[in-house]
Amino acid sequence: MSQSKSIQDESQAIAWIGHFVQQAGPRYLQIADAIEQALSDGTLKPGDRLPPQRRLASLLRVDLTTVTRAYDEARRRHLLEGKGARGTYAAAPKVELQALLDLSMNIPPPPAGVDFDDMLKQGLAQVLLRTDSGMLMNYHLGGGGAADRAAGAAWLAPLFGPLDTEHLAVCAGAQTALAALILALSRPDDVILTEPTVYPGLMTAAQQLGRRVVAVDIDTDGMRPDLLEQACAAHPVALIYLNPTLQNPTTHTMPAARRKEILQVAARHSVRIIEDDPYSLLAADAPPPLALLAPEQVVHIATLSKCLAPGLRTAYVLLPDAQLRERFMHALRSLVLMAAPLTTALTTQWIHDGAAQQLLAGVKLEARNRQRIAHQLLAGKAEAREDGIHLWLELPSYWTAPELARVARAEGLAVTSSEAFSTAPTRPPNAIRISLGAIQDSARLSAALRKLSRLLSRRPDGPASFVV
Repeated sequence: MSQSKSIQDESQAIAWIGHFVQQAGPRYLQIADAIEQALSDGTLKPGDRLPPQRRLASLLRVDLTTVTRAYDEARRRHLLEGKGARGTYAAAPKVELQALLDLSMNIPPPPAGVDFDDMLKQGLAQVLLRTDSGMLMNYHLGGGGAADRAAGAAWLAPLFGPLDTEHLAVCAGAQTALAALILALSRPDDVILTEPTVYPGLMTAAQQLGRRVVAVDIDTDGMRPDLLEQACAAHPVALIYLNPTLQNPTTHTMPAARRKEILQVAARHSVRIIEDDPYSLLAADAPPPLALLAPEQVVHIATLSKCLAPGLRTAYVLLPDAQLRERFMHALRSLVLMAAPLTTALTTQWIHDGAAQQLLAGVKLEARNRQRIAHQLLAGKAEAREDGIHLWLELPSYWTAPELARVARAEGLAVTSSEAFSTAPTRPPNAIRISLGAIQDSARLSAALRKLSRLLSRRPDGPASFVV
């Protein structure tokens, strides 16, 4: 074999690896990610043989340990299989009987370029080193200690600048915070105004607490100020609930001008606004938060469940003044005494040492990668996005959202029908929400989106008869 032929074969053998990126995390993870991406786009196919570890280390000019860790990580993801002396091969997709491909659970994707296991171990080690373990297992006053609230202020600083920590409270997730705010700021039979499609947790909390949810219609910029004015005059309105950035489920972001118009109407009627804002730190260019534009009118909730990890069970609530904070804390204690001290301490540690910012960067990078995959595989079916962790897909007329969700589940896909988000008495939009984070690896996500695309392209089957 000629030398040029040998060089060409070696180049082809590692064509899937691309180039190392300086700020994209450890090289072993970049290699594992490259294997996963190559399997997803077809550059590597099941059964292809990968170079021996020593040879790949030489070709990539990295040490053997880096390649060994990369192959181990790829095996953990079920991307590779070893065949003894015959070498290492790209694996066929793992078959999980009766396992749904979950496009329904709205959680952040695994962070790109981040060794999450190592970050978790290091973070917990630092917490245990700096904090008495007995304190972590004891009762604490709700709302967070000084260090926890300082961490919250640091986390929100990109959106708000410097904050007074006395106006912050630490809660066990946004749902708990939302229920406590409804309890503190309204009475039974009061009305909460929302957009026609809304986060289902708001409806659950309102119903359980005996409050009424009334929908205010929207246009292309979001909730209409003229209809909000009418609703405030017609009902005993206690609160306005908004999720103005990358709204769940529609992904719509309310522009700054509309935010100011909404604030003006709310001020005229002396109605407070709850700004539920889990996604702004994922957005490429989010307008200023409502709570920055009118801090005296707005209570801001920022959960880490949608931008870092749901298991942290941490949300920060920014309240306008000390009096309202005290009312909120009384309501919060009737629901949950405190956030879990261990996860709160871990969150505080990660924010103060920069790990949370690294994790956020990895989630944003992976979310954008997944949005690109979705745009390619659902081209012409869903509105293209660059950021966020979900999509809102309007269906062709021959599908209804409940029917599509039912048929998809029967075929191993979980999606969420628009009915789950509807607050209006009229028929909800004929649409589904597609969440991009719950499926752990991008190859399986691609398979799920291809299956969904094929389902959307065909018409529903008529009633079937079965003979057993």
